[in-house]
Amino acid sequence: MFENNVICKMLGIKVPIFQGGMAWIGTAELASAVSNAGGLGIIGSGNMPPDLLRAEIQKCKRWTDKPFGVNVMLLSPYVKEVMQVVIDEHPAVVTTGAGNPGEYVPALKEVGTKVIPVVASVALAKRLVRGGVDAVIAEGSESGGHIGEIATMPLIPQIVDAVDVPVIGAGGIADSRGMAAAFALGAQAVQMGSRFVMSEECIAHPNYKEMVRRAKDRSTVVTGRTLGHPARVLRNKLTHKFFELEESGAPAEELEKLGVGSLHRATHEGDVQNGSVMIGEISGMLNDIKPVQQIIDDMVSGLPAVCQRLSSEMH
Repeated sequence: MFENNVICKMLGIKVPIFQGGMAWIGTAELASAVSNAGGLGIIGSGNMPPDLLRAEIQKCKRWTDKPFGVNVMLLSPYVKEVMQVVIDEHPAVVTTGAGNPGEYVPALKEVGTKVIPVVASVALAKRLVRGGVDAVIAEGSESGGHIGEIATMPLIPQIVDAVDVPVIGAGGIADSRGMAAAFALGAQAVQMGSRFVMSEECIAHPNYKEMVRRAKDRSTVVTGRTLGHPARVLRNKLTHKFFELEESGAPAEELEKLGVGSLHRATHEGDVQNGSVMIGEISGMLNDIKPVQQIIDDMVSGLPAVCQRLSSEMH
């Protein structure tokens, strides 16, 4: 179906679906499963120390012979060492968040790794394309975890119009309808995080998945706006405390302290009340846990029906 898709051709993948690079839960288990199913699996390095990342990359290489990527958070305290690991291991793709990967682009390109940053604005997209990146991921504020200010629907077409590299649409996409919408807006691939959280291969704690399964359309909130790094999460005791502190004018250090270790508490320890349950607004649609292969197959097999319905309604 996607023989002529520019992203599939560029990366040697069968289906233009990226897995979001999710800290703590974007492990080799999930990334290799997504790649084996025809998409692009991505190891989320988050704040991983370099040796741990190297071990995850090597596991992924054992579990799949297909292309996969690594997501690097440019705010990581280990960013320089992590980038050196990526250069040594040269995965097919590096996606980046929270900054400008410009200084690393030449070395990554030299080893044949494509550089595809996540962007939340037209200005950043244009700047990074000038710096030589291969494509950009236009991620709207519907996404889970750290977000920008602009929603997916207005963001994708504006970035598509502003740059001359392929655009991957992200934020609020979990089924064939979302994928078709992103393509209609000019994207040439999609990236999904929340949908893959609800996969059998994702190592997130069962409590985490169950809280997502019970979520409704208005269950997510955004914390950290006053700190300058907003994150979309499910409402719980932690978010309630966060908002109370913000309203009382608590110092930034106190708010930062509240967030330390909170994601791991939820993903690994299963404390979904005092931990940070990062998930997108699409969580109200995520009612089941499926194998990665089925998630991707369902997305792809549902596309013709979506397109057919649009076509028939226009005649």
